[in-house]
Amino acid sequence: MTEDATEELTYSATSTGTRSILPDDMISVEEARKRILQQFSRLEPAGIGLLDAVGQVLAEDVVAGFNIPPLANTAMDGYAVRAQDTAGATYDSPLKLEVIGYLPAGEVYAGALAPGQAIRIMTGAPMPEGSDAVVPFEETDEYGSEVSSSTRTSVRIDVEARPGANIRVAGEDVREGENVLTAGAIIGPAQVGVLASLGHDQLLAYRRPVVAIISTGDELLRPGEPLSPGKIYDSNAFSLAAQVSSFGGIPKILEVARDSVEALRTRIREGLASVDMLITSAGVSRGDFDVVKTVLANEGKIGFWTVKMKPGKPLAFGTFRNANGRTVPHLGLPGNPVSAMLTFELFGRAAIFKMLGKEHAWERPVIRAVTKERIRNTDGRRFYARVILEEEGGKPVVRLTGPQGSGVLTSMALASAFAICPEDAASIEPGEECDVILADRERSFYGPLRTTTAIGY
Repeated sequence: MTEDATEELTYSATSTGTRSILPDDMISVEEARKRILQQFSRLEPAGIGLLDAVGQVLAEDVVAGFNIPPLANTAMDGYAVRAQDTAGATYDSPLKLEVIGYLPAGEVYAGALAPGQAIRIMTGAPMPEGSDAVVPFEETDEYGSEVSSSTRTSVRIDVEARPGANIRVAGEDVREGENVLTAGAIIGPAQVGVLASLGHDQLLAYRRPVVAIISTGDELLRPGEPLSPGKIYDSNAFSLAAQVSSFGGIPKILEVARDSVEALRTRIREGLASVDMLITSAGVSRGDFDVVKTVLANEGKIGFWTVKMKPGKPLAFGTFRNANGRTVPHLGLPGNPVSAMLTFELFGRAAIFKMLGKEHAWERPVIRAVTKERIRNTDGRRFYARVILEEEGGKPVVRLTGPQGSGVLTSMALASAFAICPEDAASIEPGEECDVILADRERSFYGPLRTTTAIGY
């Protein structure tokens, strides 16, 4: 967000109270996200252990220091032979070779193979000098023979081996000096395996952002505390922390900020220490207590917006400076639990991905699906309906999770996708298609998916 944009949408305290400068026109989801992302950048690289780096972005090229495999080795259990010694061998007319040794994986044979000789060899063992093929056990008399494999002095060869048969050549996977992984690659299980095969126990990746989360309200209790009249449990802090974690960040839940200037100021200052982003929930709507808006405005540079989306119209965004003078972006979410989660899905996910160096990967897949129920849009905002995505007749269909109120948190728990009703549509009727965001691929339809050009949700 530019400085001018922040000033245009600021909320400031005056000597006589507070005043809100809110534009009459709501901004779009895309415009809000654009302004938010302008305040975020990729975080600095850090040395990270292999398993801790899954999902992060590599910050440097990885060059192989040696071949993999370093030596030619056998791809199967069998006998290392000279291919020419097996010429003409068939099941009807087998050949016999002298067995001069046994070679397990992890050892190197000290001698060399002479004509007419074979070495019993196990998968992964380096090929002995003089050999150029491996005959698998299945094509010898290894099985069914009364001769112990450890004492045998000869082997029957039932097939002719071609040079190179069942051998992995040196450098087949990786060659020395090769650029194996490029900076910008996202680390997954296969990348971890490649790095481990090269002997790396650490890598340089852009670090995970630390995100502080503050819930506000005198009515809030932490899970585990006794429930009392007029109180509710703070679900927002934990659902948002789970989102932060699932998006690749490190959540830091702070104590609830009570509805006083001093309490909220204390929590904000505590939250700004050693974090990359601050999230608050509640206190951003026009009708909310002015104490929240006043503290946010006095402690930082915060804009209060109305975004053309439902649920989640009220949104605050801006920056604070911590005690070290470092700028920390702040995202102020609505207090209703569905609104908080959905706005963080649309804006916080993109911000975390940008800090991770994955700014082009934050969007979830979007498909076209047929709705089985009417999806109503009551007030001209883009409506994100919580739906269950299923298969019917080989095609994706969606059904509402039930009541769609912004306080119905179970609608998020049941949803595997979000169906989008555009701003200019009063409804999507049963049998009509709509864009659907795949929020949970594990519980979504996995058939052939028609992607759409819907960008930015």
